[in-house]
Amino acid sequence: MFEEQLKAKLEELRAMLQADGGDMEFVRLEGKTVYLRLHGACRHCPHATITLKSGIERILRETIDSDIVVERVMDAAPPAASRPDAFESYSGGDTAKES
Repeated sequence: MFEEQLKAKLEELRAMLQADGGDMEFVRLEGKTVYLRLHGACRHCPHATITLKSGIERILRETIDSDIVVERVMDAAPPAASRPDAFESYSGGDTAKES
């Protein structure tokens, strides 16, 4: 139930990123830590951390669970916008948090 609720809210939030030429992809959920990959304009935006922490994480905490933490994943993958399964777990490549 928690993961389905989370994915539904992330899908809603994608529209805001897409309006600015960006996108996000759900990578995985570990406990209450959500790992997301940014694409398009968001991928190299200097404000990406603010978008994740002050935007997405804040909204998820307010609407789903106050203990949610959002972490960014940096690795190569096809753009989420071109993949209909963008919110299914991605199992390829090495994932690492942004330094």
